[in-house]
Amino acid sequence: MKENEPTVSLSLTVNDGSAALDFYTRAFGAKELYRMADPGGGVAHAEFMLGNTKIFLSEASPEWHAAAMPEGAKASCLFAIQTDSCDDSFKRATEAGGEVLSEPEDQFWGCRSAIIRDPFGYRWSFGQVIEEVSPEEMARRAKELFGG
Repeated sequence: MKENEPTVSLSLTVNDGSAALDFYTRAFGAKELYRMADPGGGVAHAEFMLGNTKIFLSEASPEWHAAAMPEGAKASCLFAIQTDSCDDSFKRATEAGGEVLSEPEDQFWGCRSAIIRDPFGYRWSFGQVIEEVSPEEMARRAKELFGG
């Protein structure tokens, strides 16, 4: 294994790889590292960076067991982006075409957060630390919020 290589990487599967790479660049400031075209001109494999995280991307391909999310499907996973400004990140992503799932709001665990869905069905949250909260204080706040 290469030094500084992550143990786990994620790979997104979409129907239009070029549109996805464009969206992630505009919405999140992604830096494209590599793009390999398939014989039909689509994206067989691409790599891009979000901050210090490398993400792979490919278009749907039955022979490679890669399926994009069906239209209207709800993603069961959430990709969390740590940011210095939740509001600025949220604004940039929604202006690029992200669908608002939750507006920026201060949370009991000490973060300001918001969630969008990208045009390919994936959910992304933006988290900005606004205060350090001890586990005990977080438990107290959660109990107050949820009752019990």
